Amino acid sequence: MILVTGGAGFIGANFVLDWLRASDEPVVNLDALTYAGNLENLASLAGDPRHLFVQGDICDRALIDRLLAEHRPRALVHFAAESHVDRSIHGPGDFIRTNV
Repeated sequence: MILVTGGAGFIGANFVLDWLRASDEPVVNLDALTYAGNLENLASLAGDPRHLFVQGDICDRALIDRLLAEHRPRALVHFAAESHVDRSIHGPGDFIRTNV
């Protein structure tokens, strides 16, 4: 089991799709579904028992603690980040909070 953050965004979703195409190892996919996250990116995984989608914020300590305790992933792959430069200018606090 691996835990992927930001797994509904363009890069994260493609990683999850490629991972599950090449492996039977399950994925817990955590994404806040902000402007960059889109569940349509994961539509082909509907009903796939290897994929568990969780909507939530990586800065939610209680949620992260619960996911780590419940699923005990062997690895965490981190794609959750604010990546649009114009958004970092208009909202630097969110950019720093998510990326750091």
